[in-house]
Amino acid sequence: MIVDVHTHTPTHRERVPAGQRRSYPHWRTDRPVTTTNSWVDYTAATAAADVAIVFNIAVPEPERMTGLPYAAERTNDATAEFVAADPAARIGFFSVNPVLAGAFTEAERCRELGLAGVKLAPNYQDFDPLGERALAFYAYCERHGLPILFHQGASPIRHAPLRYTHPLVADEIALRFPELRMVLAHMGHPWATDTVVTIRKHPHVYADVSSIYLRPWVCYQSLLAAVEWGCTAKLLLGSDFPIAGTGEAIAGLRGVNEILAGTALPRVPERAIEEIIHADALGALGLAGSHP
Repeated sequence: MIVDVHTHTPTHRERVPAGQRRSYPHWRTDRPVTTTNSWVDYTAATAAADVAIVFNIAVPEPERMTGLPYAAERTNDATAEFVAADPAARIGFFSVNPVLAGAFTEAERCRELGLAGVKLAPNYQDFDPLGERALAFYAYCERHGLPILFHQGASPIRHAPLRYTHPLVADEIALRFPELRMVLAHMGHPWATDTVVTIRKHPHVYADVSSIYLRPWVCYQSLLAAVEWGCTAKLLLGSDFPIAGTGEAIAGLRGVNEILAGTALPRVPERAIEEIIHADALGALGLAGSHP
């Protein structure tokens, strides 16, 4: 089974009207990213996956704060409706800002909607990931078996503090909550080695490879670090739709060694690449039993 663990909920149920189309120029160096997408667009982009995890990020002004123009008041409802339309192929995560009033009430409501995990982005949401209220929320997630996918690493959004996204923050969280299942997005780029040594030591901490394949040297360095530290089994496939699709992510991983032509640099083993593409992500995140 191929599981894409990192996709964003499409902004529109039907085709995007011409006057509502948006794009963002700073995520990729080869082209702008179309940030308004329909359910059909999403299905086409993730066709290479058997199952995809999908979410929004809870912020008051999504386009300004994340680059994605979804309706803030429907952050979690839009995801729940999208997942309900095809529950065999989609797993929904909800998002809250854990330091705001009502976070736990919204979490309970989202669990009742069938959302199975959490997406947090402390940099976009502007909360200290090691603050008291955030720690209380992680305890809630650990208690209820809710995996958390954290944005980790760089972002072109100016207001987003980089210090909140360093992988060593996740080490501190995992030390406090050893049974909490976590995914560190983007292998914490550009801090991939720090991500690798973090996921290596904690049994329930993983990383996804979303977006790293868009930068060939970063992708090579990141995967080679995982090989050398013996933890490629802790890496999960992710596309970061709408930034890319699942098929592009797979192709990017399989082409990681192409930049090595004519060099004596070590190659990332093909078996390691296929292990990532076919990783048992649902089992790793404790979701296998709850998915149809």
